[in-house]
Amino acid sequence: MTNEVSSSDKSPSFEMTWGSSTSSGYCSDEESDSEFEQYFTARTSFFPKTRKANVNANVKKDEQIELGKQELTTTDIQQKVKEYNAQINSNLFMNVNKDGSYTGFIKVQFKLARPVSVPSPKKGGPDDRGRKASGVKRRTSFYLPKDASKHLHISSRTSAREVIEALLKKFTVVDNPGKFALFERSERHDQVYIRKLSDGERPLRLRLCSGPNEKVLSFVLKENETGEVNWHAFSMPELKNFLRILQREEEEHVKQIVQRYALARTKMQEALAGSTPG
Repeated sequence: MTNEVSSSDKSPSFEMTWGSSTSSGYCSDEESDSEFEQYFTARTSFFPKTRKANVNANVKKDEQIELGKQELTTTDIQQKVKEYNAQINSNLFMNVNKDGSYTGFIKVQFKLARPVSVPSPKKGGPDDRGRKASGVKRRTSFYLPKDASKHLHISSRTSAREVIEALLKKFTVVDNPGKFALFERSERHDQVYIRKLSDGERPLRLRLCSGPNEKVLSFVLKENETGEVNWHAFSMPELKNFLRILQREEEEHVKQIVQRYALARTKMQEALAGSTPG
C-alpha cells in the first residue's frame, strides 16, 4: 500500500498502485501482416457496440451530481471517513489530513474501444537516427486489456482531469488527454446509469459521499465521445491501423452475406428438386 499523500490547492499530488498494464495484441506502423493479425484479433470490431437498453446516461444523474456538491465540514469529513473505513474489507482506507483534506483510493475500470499510442522502443539503428533528425517520432498502438482496472491513491483535491492524465502517464500513453473522459457508473433497481464527469469534479469526494459499494458508484475511463469523430486528432499509424481494421471487417461482412445467400439458394434448389409438378 502506498503511503499517505497530502497535497496543496495548486499542485494536487497522488500516488498509484497498479496491476497488469499490457495487452496481448498490438501493432506499430512498420510491422508485418502476421503481427497485424495479432493486433486485429485483440478487437472484435472497430465500431462500438450498441448500448444495452438498460443503460441510460440522462436519468437520475442530478442525484449523483448532488453527491459531489455537498458542503462538508471537517467534522462531516471525519465522520464520513470513519463510516467509510468501517465498511471496507481491505486495507484501502481513507485518511484525513491536518489541513482538512483527505486521501484514499479509487478504482478505475478501462472501457476503451480504440487503441492507445505509446512511444516505440528505442533501437538506435540508422533508421531511428534518421527519423530523429527529421523530427519524426515512432509510435506503437495497442489495446489495453479488456475490462482492466487500476487503483489510484489520490487526494480530495485531485480532479477528474488529473486522474485521466495520471493514468495516461503511467502507461506512457502519448495520446491527447482530451480524447478520454472519466465516467461514473451506478446500478439502481436493475438499471445502469452512466454520467460523464466534468474536468473539475473530484472523484474521491464522490467516492466518500457514495460509500465503498461499487454498485452504488464506480469509475470508468472511456473515449470522450463528443459526436463526430475528429480524425485529425489521430496519428498516421493510428489512422493506418483503423483503415486495415475497416478493410478486415468489410471483407468479413461480405463473406457472411455471400454465405447467407448461398445457403438460402441451396435450400431453395433442394426444395425445387423435391417438389412434384402441379
